[in-house]
Amino acid sequence: MNKQIDVLLQKAEEQKNELIELAKTLIAFQTPAPPARNTDKIQSWIAGFLNEMGFSIDKWEVYPGDPNVVGVLKGTDSGSHQSLIINGHVDVAEVDEEGWEHDPFHPVEKNGCLVGRGAADMKGGMASVLFALKLIRNAGIDLPGDVILQSVIGEEVGEAGTLECCKRGYRADFAVVADTSDLHIQGQGGVITGWIELKSRQTFHDGTRRNMIHAGGGTFGASVIEKMAKIIHGLGELERHWAIMKSYPGFKAGTNTINPAVIEGGRHAAFIADECRLWITVHFYPNETHEEVAAEIEDHINRLSDSDVWLRENRPVFTWGGSSMIEDRGEIFPALEVDPHHPAVSELTASHRHIKQTNPVIDVSQSVTDGGWLYNAGIPSVIYGPGDLHNAHAVNEEVSIEQLVDYTKIMLGFIIKWCSTRKEQ
Repeated sequence: MNKQIDVLLQKAEEQKNELIELAKTLIAFQTPAPPARNTDKIQSWIAGFLNEMGFSIDKWEVYPGDPNVVGVLKGTDSGSHQSLIINGHVDVAEVDEEGWEHDPFHPVEKNGCLVGRGAADMKGGMASVLFALKLIRNAGIDLPGDVILQSVIGEEVGEAGTLECCKRGYRADFAVVADTSDLHIQGQGGVITGWIELKSRQTFHDGTRRNMIHAGGGTFGASVIEKMAKIIHGLGELERHWAIMKSYPGFKAGTNTINPAVIEGGRHAAFIADECRLWITVHFYPNETHEEVAAEIEDHINRLSDSDVWLRENRPVFTWGGSSMIEDRGEIFPALEVDPHHPAVSELTASHRHIKQTNPVIDVSQSVTDGGWLYNAGIPSVIYGPGDLHNAHAVNEEVSIEQLVDYTKIMLGFIIKWCSTRKEQ
């Protein structure tokens, strides 16, 4: 087996131009989200690529114009050998072309890097995985365990194409999310968005403001925008409390944040504001759930409201999560904890060490990926891919070509060895 792998590693080096062209092909598909609903062409292309390699194809629409593609390559002895999911998303961050030196969707090579929207996040990683699988198939290697390639939509806007794969019943003994990690083996915290809404029981003309803010005015009312400012202050106090009282290995103190991201309120200048909505983004640690942190926030704000005469009678309303930042303006990304002693993590570490001559860093992502959905479904998972977060979503986004080649080589060895490993009896 090692000799077979060494031959493929040499081919990966010799044929790296094919890898680069494959990555350029994927980047050239314009799939920014938002606006989304634009991935059918790239997904059809990937489905065709996998089909030519003997994968069975499952393609279905998650949203109109945004289908998932899952390719399954059945192993020769699936019941006795380990199976693997490799997961990646084909949507990319939205594009403002100002500042780009080239068309974001006409990738170019520059200073040893591939430049284009999605190069780092994460079409470079997807290209490497597809190229590795092609090299394995072209070599005539029949893997004993199953390989499942998930090409999903919606990650950039909280539309969990990966969750839909889980709902459809796709499972494996281990999963690698080939997203941006700079070749670190990573877990992640979680994210949930929420809306806090305040609404006055009465609507007042702006001329009555004196009556509700000065002595003897006799009017029980308030500007809901001003009351929301009090809630924002309270969220900041809770955020600071979390930074002091909570921690998790690998995260800098205070990474668990409550971001007041968007505020909407008021009718127009002739009225006292009688409605206000605050959209918040909450980052939490891998050993927490989104239900737990949402409950903490609600409890804190409700206690704050108990201390305010007006808020006691006009309680805040909370709405959490959602399935799409586009469709219902909400999202959830569950957390993911890496088990450094899992045999697949050990195998991935060994493959990394063989190529890079050093052990990989095992840590936590400062962002979130679809890996949380796989982990949440009971599949041991890691984030492991090329590219770094400084380039993800950036103007003139780029990824090192050398890193793409290294990642291809690492995944070649890992796929072959893991899918040739017998399951524990």
